[in-house]
Amino acid sequence: MRAVTALALAVALSGTAALAPRAMAQGTPAPGTPAIVTQAQTANDLAAICDPTWSGVPRLEAIAYCQGFLTSFGQYHTLLYPRGGPARPLFCVPVPGPTVAQSGVAFAAWTRENPRYGNEPALDGLLRWAQANFPCPAGAPARNPRSTR
Repeated sequence: MRAVTALALAVALSGTAALAPRAMAQGTPAPGTPAIVTQAQTANDLAAICDPTWSGVPRLEAIAYCQGFLTSFGQYHTLLYPRGGPARPLFCVPVPGPTVAQSGVAFAAWTRENPRYGNEPALDGLLRWAQANFPCPAGAPARNPRSTR
């Protein structure tokens, strides 16, 4: 399980340079054209990648990057807070939940509506969004602190 956790984290963190070669090859955008964001350092960066305003191949790359980032984030959370585990999860996505694409667009919209969090690290902003949109029920029973193994 540690290998899977490490892999999910590595994917989430290493993807920050995924868009750089394409953006660098294109040079400086034309005046009035939004800059292509190539790294998700802040919540604003991730929001720009998840709901890109540019078009063509860079748009497709950005959407794929966003979906990979969100998927890794969700999988890592699931590994840290397994169903029936000793710790209460940080957020609780309903079943069925939104698609990854819907989540990316919703995160970008939330970031625009909450600019005070825009300069936070991307993962912090994503966690704030998840907690705001998918709170765990207040009366949820406590998790069993002992392993059943």
